[in-house]
Amino acid sequence: MEFVKVIVDRPMGSVHPKHDDIIYPINYGYVEGIIAGDGEEQDVYILGVDKPLKEFFGKVIAIIHRKDDVEDKWVVAPEGITFTKDEIAEQVRFQEQYFDTVIELKD
Repeated sequence: MEFVKVIVDRPMGSVHPKHDDIIYPINYGYVEGIIAGDGEEQDVYILGVDKPLKEFFGKVIAIIHRKDDVEDKWVVAPEGITFTKDEIAEQVRFQEQYFDTVIELKD
């Protein structure tokens, strides 16, 4: 899969802009210029980094398909770091628990 540059608009520890009970335990952002199913830029979870970021360059290791939503989420990690489907599910549960999802691992 490809490498992408992620602009982090919700760094680790930040509060969700619409739901103040959701705190981001991981960095979350988007890829400029790639439009997702919701008409906005492609959303990305960043795994494998344990500090707040402003931007990140990493490898797309998985896609989270939301069966009950119009968009998918990408999962990006540093080169050489991998996660199982269960590990990914646990780290994104804070937000994905509200959706019916399938995780597709990428090579």
